[in-house]
Amino acid sequence: MDRLQAMTAFLSVVDTGGFAAAARKLKVSPSVVTRIVSELEDTLGVRLLTRTTRVVRVTEAGAAYAESCRRILSDIEQADHAVAGSLEVPRGLLSITASVLFGRIFVMPVVLEYLRAYDEADVRCWFLDRVVNLIDEGIDVGVRIGELADSSMQAVRVGSVRRVVVASPDYLEKHGVPPRPDQLEGHVLITVSGASSLPEWRFGAGAPRMTAQKRARLSTTTNDSAISAAIDGFGLTQALSYQVARQLEAGQLQVVMADYEPQPLPIHVLHREGRHATRKVRAFLDLAIERLRANASLNPLR
Repeated sequence: MDRLQAMTAFLSVVDTGGFAAAARKLKVSPSVVTRIVSELEDTLGVRLLTRTTRVVRVTEAGAAYAESCRRILSDIEQADHAVAGSLEVPRGLLSITASVLFGRIFVMPVVLEYLRAYDEADVRCWFLDRVVNLIDEGIDVGVRIGELADSSMQAVRVGSVRRVVVASPDYLEKHGVPPRPDQLEGHVLITVSGASSLPEWRFGAGAPRMTAQKRARLSTTTNDSAISAAIDGFGLTQALSYQVARQLEAGQLQVVMADYEPQPLPIHVLHREGRHATRKVRAFLDLAIERLRANASLNPLR
């Protein structure tokens, strides 16, 4: 049995959640992956995975072994890269994901700085308003807004954003400023129904959740268009603070009911390579973390 091949096959099952998915990733048949993992378990004398007709789960011993395999394979990759000289300069294709607006405003400047610094690196950006699975879709680095689910991803917090309700000065002059969330009756609401939006407006502790979608006069699939409608004086909309920072500074929008805002949402940079990240990933992570943490709109108290 090729032990490195067995470790790779086992880790692929762990990371993808199944034998069929691991087989697709490794470009072999599921029976080959099943045989290799079974031989590995026989050699070790311990059950690494529990299998049912619907799901594959990692045992306690399997989880510990997976971390060791990950470290060993990463060390081997690092050694190979060192011999080839690829640790000296970041090179190769780097894939990054973030939400559309955040990607355009904050991530793209970092990407351009990275590309200008490293001529042998290329970047593919996935700016999408949906959660992209880094492992399944082969993404190196992701930027996420909000609390993170438990996962094997490495996460570094770089800032936070507020969830704010805004309207134009003209709208507030004509319709008045709502003092509390329960005083929104009679106001025009603009909601976003995209994949990254919430079906209800959230407020702080003690304030009720409000299902704005049912009461909205205007619903749109993009944050940009909802913000534009609010600037035009049509009504109130809820957005993340970074999405309207420029418009607030210019006086096109005003925040209302600030005392009822929920807790800020954290921003994390995610990656899946741990402390043994390749040079191309490590260089981008270091740059992105430094630039995002230094941004006053994401870290207003600094």
